[in-house]
Amino acid sequence: MSASNKFILVSLPLRTFDSSDKEEALSALRATVTADNGTVLPFAIPDFKIGTLDALVQQADDLAKLESGCEGVVGRVADSLKTILDGDEDKIAQQKTVNDKPTDHYLRSFSWNKVRYRADRPLAELIDTLQKELVNIDNDVKGKFNQYNSVKSNLAALERKQTGNLATKSLTPIVDPSLLVQDSEHLETHLIVVPSSAKKDYLKSYETLAPMVVPRSSVQVAQDDEFTLFAVTTFKKHSAEFLQKCREQKWTPRQYKYTAGGKEEEKRELERVTKEERKVWGEALRLGRTGWSESVMVWAHVMALRVFVETVLRYGLPLEFVSALIQTTPKLAKKVKTNLDSSYSYLGGNAFGRDKKGNITKDDAALTSEMAAAGVGMGEGQEYTAYVYYEMEFP
Repeated sequence: MSASNKFILVSLPLRTFDSSDKEEALSALRATVTADNGTVLPFAIPDFKIGTLDALVQQADDLAKLESGCEGVVGRVADSLKTILDGDEDKIAQQKTVNDKPTDHYLRSFSWNKVRYRADRPLAELIDTLQKELVNIDNDVKGKFNQYNSVKSNLAALERKQTGNLATKSLTPIVDPSLLVQDSEHLETHLIVVPSSAKKDYLKSYETLAPMVVPRSSVQVAQDDEFTLFAVTTFKKHSAEFLQKCREQKWTPRQYKYTAGGKEEEKRELERVTKEERKVWGEALRLGRTGWSESVMVWAHVMALRVFVETVLRYGLPLEFVSALIQTTPKLAKKVKTNLDSSYSYLGGNAFGRDKKGNITKDDAALTSEMAAAGVGMGEGQEYTAYVYYEMEFP
């Protein structure tokens, strides 16, 4: 799906149009929006069970919060896919499907899933079911993604040990055990990483950094492009002071203890974690793809409920309305909205007026009273429109 898509959901009372036929109403909408601004498609909504007015007002608030939750989950799933696929937009787009269709195809041909969400159930029950499904999707994707991040970090740490510089990489395959003083009551060997540029300074001064450094005990163990690794022997009772003096010189003591078979064990551990990372990557990708599909489906069903509930609150009974999906772009969405306002602003009654030039003006005081009288609720930060109007945009 192109990232430039934006979807607008609207519903209007059939009395707005010259005919009570929904197809003719959609044709009128297409003439209003115009093909160069967007594509108008039917958005079928079942006849749900309508409860009390108080219940509908509460459900409108619940659905507004649930829609926000849907947008958040879809965004988090998109972020997960972006991380898993290293930001490769083509590969990410391939995973963003709904029932193996591109997301925009699913929305363009949306139909309520009557098997999964029985339309004859109370609205509150449907909202609760969708809420629980959304939470489960979010938890599943987050859980697997966190597992993948953990394994990935573990693998990166192991790889640094194999491929990093002498300051970070594992010393197991580098240090010959014969260089170390072992099982001595008084002496111990330290491994010190020194920047190669400071090598001469180290050799001149290491014997006098602390008391009781064994003279001429320093041996070069290894060297890379940045650092040189030395082994040096001191008396144990002055080891802490010696190591501290090394740190003050920006020389890095490395902890190391010889273990028989350690080199082979590190190799096996790297192979094991590499396989685990591939396995969890695949699981995270599959769950991300499923999570996208499921969360978009939940979002679409939530929007269908929002449109229905808001339609009942605004237009009352009997329910005679047309609902439509308008596929457009973020740039053209304002033009679509302007065209719709131009044709249907009068549905807001006194909420909308016109100035001397015929442009639409909004009377906020009248708007408030109109809204209160109609029992219509608006989500936080949502601009009031004279007709049912919602937007959907996917990351």
